[in-house]
Amino acid sequence: FPKGVPWVRYHGIYKDMTINVIWLGQDRVLGVNSVGTVSASLVTYASIQALQPDLIINAGTAGGFKAKGACIGDVFLASDVAFHDRRIPIPVFDLYGVGLRQALSTPNLVKELNLKVGRLSTGDSLDMSAKDEAFIIANDVTVKDMEGAAIAYVADLLKVPAIFLKAVTDIVDGDKPTAVEFRQNLAAVAATLDQAVTQVVDFIKEKCISEL
Repeated sequence: FPKGVPWVRYHGIYKDMTINVIWLGQDRVLGVNSVGTVSASLVTYASIQALQPDLIINAGTAGGFKAKGACIGDVFLASDVAFHDRRIPIPVFDLYGVGLRQALSTPNLVKELNLKVGRLSTGDSLDMSAKDEAFIIANDVTVKDMEGAAIAYVADLLKVPAIFLKAVTDIVDGDKPTAVEFRQNLAAVAATLDQAVTQVVDFIKEKCISEL
C-alpha cells in the first residue's frame, strides 16, 4: 500500500487458499475507524491492484429492517447493492447516483449454508433521513451499511467478482436509537459474522467461483 495510509493487511494460507484480510485502519487525526464509502473505495482499488484477488468478500455489519424480516444477529448475503443517499434529480444521472449493481450470484452457497438474502443499500451516514427512508422503502431494501455499494462499484469497474456478507447489529425501523443498539450488539454480532465468513470460505474451498 502507499506510504502513509492507515490500511492494514493480514494474510496467510487457509486450506491451500491465500487469504488476505484488509482492515481500513484508523483515521490518523481523530483515531476512529475509517468508515464510509471514500475509504472503502480507495482501499478496494488499492487492494485489487496490489493483490489481484479472484474474489472479494465484503464482510461487515449493517442495520436491518424488521419490516423485511431482519433480526439482530442475522447474516444476509446481498443480492444486489445500491446507494440511497446519492440523489441527482437529472435523467440518467439519477440512475448513476443510485448505482445499482448485482452481487455475484451464489445460489449453491445460499442453499448449502441456508443464508438469508436481501438487497443492500449504502450511505455515508449512520442515521437515516426521511429521503433516505423513502428510497429504502421504495427499493425493497433489507439491510443498510456504509461501504458495500462503493466496494461493488470498484469491483465491477475492475471486473473482480464480489459477495457481500452483512450481519445485523441494529434494527433501523425499531424503537431503539441506532448508535446505542449498534454499540450494544457489535461484539456478539461480530462473532456471529466471523463464523459465517469461515463457513463461506470453507464452501468456496470445495467449489470454483462459477459453482457458487
